Amino acid sequence: MGSSYRSAELVCWFRGKEVKDMFRIVNRLIHWTGKYRKRIYIGFVYAFFHSIFTAIPIMLAAKGLSAVLDDFHGVANLQAREIWVLLGAMVLAVFGRYIFSYLRAKTQESVGYEATADERIQLGDIMKRVSLGFFSKNNMGELSAAATTDLSFMEMYAMNMVNTVVNGYITVIVLILFLAFYSPLAGFVALAGVLLSALFLHLLEKQSRKNAPVHQKAQDDMVESSIEYLRGMQIVKAFKQEGVSIAGIQKAYSDSKKINIKIELEYMPFNCLHLFSLKAASIAIVAIAAFLTFNGGMDLPTMLMLDMFSFMLFGSVETMNNAAHVLEVIDATLDKLDHIEHAEIIDRDGKDIVLKNADIEFQNVTFSYDKTPVLRNISFSIPQGSTTAIVGPSGSGKTTICNLIARFYDVDSGKVLVGGENVRDMTYDSLLRNISMVFQKVYLFHDTIENNIRFGNPNASQEEVIAAAKKARCHDFIMSLPEGYQTVIGEGGSTLSGGEKQRVSIARAILKNANIVILDEATASIDPENEHLIQQAISELTIGKTVIVIAHRLATIEHADQILVVDDGRIVQKGTHNQLIRQEGIYKRFINIREQAEGWSIA
Repeated sequence: MGSSYRSAELVCWFRGKEVKDMFRIVNRLIHWTGKYRKRIYIGFVYAFFHSIFTAIPIMLAAKGLSAVLDDFHGVANLQAREIWVLLGAMVLAVFGRYIFSYLRAKTQESVGYEATADERIQLGDIMKRVSLGFFSKNNMGELSAAATTDLSFMEMYAMNMVNTVVNGYITVIVLILFLAFYSPLAGFVALAGVLLSALFLHLLEKQSRKNAPVHQKAQDDMVESSIEYLRGMQIVKAFKQEGVSIAGIQKAYSDSKKINIKIELEYMPFNCLHLFSLKAASIAIVAIAAFLTFNGGMDLPTMLMLDMFSFMLFGSVETMNNAAHVLEVIDATLDKLDHIEHAEIIDRDGKDIVLKNADIEFQNVTFSYDKTPVLRNISFSIPQGSTTAIVGPSGSGKTTICNLIARFYDVDSGKVLVGGENVRDMTYDSLLRNISMVFQKVYLFHDTIENNIRFGNPNASQEEVIAAAKKARCHDFIMSLPEGYQTVIGEGGSTLSGGEKQRVSIARAILKNANIVILDEATASIDPENEHLIQQAISELTIGKTVIVIAHRLATIEHADQILVVDDGRIVQKGTHNQLIRQEGIYKRFINIREQAEGWSIA
C-alpha cells in the first residue's frame, strides 16, 4: 500500500511539474497575443462545449443499443417515436460538436496571424528607435531570423499549440468525467494513463529545453550564412571563389540537418513511451469493461459505450509529444523577441519639439563606440543657412559627427544642440523631420521609383514627386525606363547605375524639404558625367538650407562657409578654405594631395 502510494505521489509530482512548465509557456504565449487574448479565452469555452457534444453521441448510441436489446428480449417494445428522438438528439449532438468546433477555430485560429503582424510592426518601430550600436552588438542573422523565420514559426504554430495543450486537456478531462460516471474504475485507469504519459512528456520536455537553444542557433546560422552568401555574390563571381564561399553555407545547412536528426532521435524513446502509456490505458479500459460485463457488473450497451470511449478518449492528448518540444522552441523564440522588445529605446523620454531655427552646436562632445574613443571633447557651431565642410583622414570621426547630429547614437558626455534644443530631449520624429541625409552608399527599396522618391514625403502628390525628380536631374532617365515612374527597381536599387541611384536619393531628400541637409561623401564614387548632374541636384537640394558636407573633392569644399578639420577625434583646424590653405597643417597637406590625385594622367 505504501509503495503504491509513493508511486502515485511520484507520478503526480512529475505531472504537476510538467503541466506547470507546459502551461507556463502557454500562458506566456497567450500574454504575447496582447489585445487578442480575450478571444483565446472565449475559444476555451467553445472547446469545453465541443468536448461535451463529442461525448453525447457515444452515450446516445449506447442508449439506443440498450433499447434495441430490451426490445429483442421482450423487456420493452421499441417505439418509432423513441427511435426518432434518439436520431434527432444524435443529429443535434453532431451539429453542436461541429458548430462549437467552428466557433473555436474562428475565434482562435487567426489570432496567431494577427498577433504576428502586430509583432513585426512593433519590431520595426523598435529597430528604428534604437541606437545604431544595437545592430553592432547583435548578430544581424539573429535579428533577421527574429522578424522572418521565427515569427513565421510563431504564426504557424502558436495557436495550434494553445489548441493542442489547453483544449486538449479540456477535452480529455471532460471525457474522463463522462467515463467515470459509468465506471469509476475505468475513469481512474484513464486518468492513470494520462498521468503516466505526462511523466514521459516531462522527460521529453527536459530534453527539449536543452535542444531548443541549439536548434535556434542552427536556424540563425543558416539565415545569416544565406544572407552573407547572397550579398557577396558579386565578389564571389568576380574572384571565382564559388567553392570557398559556398563552404560556409553548406556547413550551416549540414549542421542544421545533423542537429534536427539528432533531436528527433533523442525524442523518439519518450514519444513512444508517451503513446504506449495511452494505448495501454485504452486496452485496460476495454479489459475492465469486458470483465465487469462478464461478471454481471455492467450491461452490454454500457460495455460497448466504454469501448468506444477508450478508442477516442486520448486522441486530444496523443499529440502532446509534438507540443512539448514545439513549446520549448516557442519559449526560446519569445526570449529572443523579449530581448529585442526590451532594447533601450533611444528617444523613450523625448518630447515632440518644433525647432525655431536650424542652428547646430556641439558642446564638449565625447563619444566612443563601445570602449573605443572616437570623438574627444569637441566643440563647434554651425549657423542656420550656412555650409560646413568636414574633412580629415579616414576614421577620424567625420561620419560620427553627422550620426550624432541625427542622434543615431547618444554622446558619452557633452551636448549636441539642434535649433537650440538638446537632441536627447527630442523624439526621433521631431528631430529627423528637420534633417535630410544623402549617403555615399544609397539604398533604394524594391518598389516603384515614384514610391522610392515619395519615401521623403509619403503625402506628396505625383506632381510634387515629378518636380523633385526634375530638380534632382533624374526625370529624364526615369521617363526613358519602360514604365517611367512606375518602374519597379531591384532590391537596393540594383537595376540602376550608381549615379542614377544617387540622383533618386537626392530627389527623395528634396521632396522631404528639411531645413538641415547632411551630405556624407555623396559624390565620392561617381563618374565625372554623373558628378556634374549630381552637383546640380545638390545645389537644388541645399538652397537656403543648413548644410553639413563630408567630402574629399576640392570643388565640393572650397566654397564652404567654414571647414572643420578632424583628426583622431579632435577638431585640429577650423576656418574657410582661403584661411586654412595659408596655414601649415593637415588641411594644406590634404589639398595638395587632392590636387595631385585629381590632376593625374597616364604617361
